[in-house]
Amino acid sequence: MSLERIDKLLASTGRWSRKEVKQLLRQGRVLVNGRPAARPEEKADPEAGDILVDGERVACGGFVYVMLHKPAGLLSATEDPRQPTVMQLLPPPLRRRGLFPVGRLDKDTTGLLLLTDDGALAHALLSPKRHVDKVYLAQVEGRVDAQDAAALAGGLVLGGGLRCLPAGLEPLGDGSRCLVTLREGKYHQVKRMLAARGKPVLALKRLSMGPLTLDGKLEPGQWRYLTPFEVAQLKNPGARP
Repeated sequence: MSLERIDKLLASTGRWSRKEVKQLLRQGRVLVNGRPAARPEEKADPEAGDILVDGERVACGGFVYVMLHKPAGLLSATEDPRQPTVMQLLPPPLRRRGLFPVGRLDKDTTGLLLLTDDGALAHALLSPKRHVDKVYLAQVEGRVDAQDAAALAGGLVLGGGLRCLPAGLEPLGDGSRCLVTLREGKYHQVKRMLAARGKPVLALKRLSMGPLTLDGKLEPGQWRYLTPFEVAQLKNPGARP
């Protein structure tokens, strides 16, 4: 068992700065092993899972998982010398955790983006062998129809001979909007597939990635931590609450 300072442990989660942690301690809102922790230098076991803030158990020894509702205009990257990135939407303590986007959304594409420091999970979700479904809401110029759906289901061949895996397409309303389900993530794939069908994409939003669905309460630019059940589902899609 390796004990560490309680202020360091809580600040390492990215949820609070050292200053904010000290305030939590002064207010008696931090419990360690069922007892209030009053001093920053008090120590606790990060793996024991016995640290609570406002009654909520805090994981201090593991990875961080964040759901972000990506707005348009930001790059899905950790940094860029010329353009703003999604990391700028996070508070400084969380940015220092070394989080990175799992996959990329185009600059003008919005919706679900997972940020984490768990490299193994990111690799598993992005592995071509896993074929993790990703669902997008597309607004197109024109109207998609049953012929478009059949073409995507058969696996389109794009420019340069690039063959796509079979994909799902479900027209919505009058057909100017549709749901597109991919099992891979080629460059600009949704836009390229629909453009190949003569239906250029006007707006694109990712709604889900595997079992993880965008929280409808998150406005563009907002984020939240994944729940333990959401993390368990990502690691084991058959997990139950």
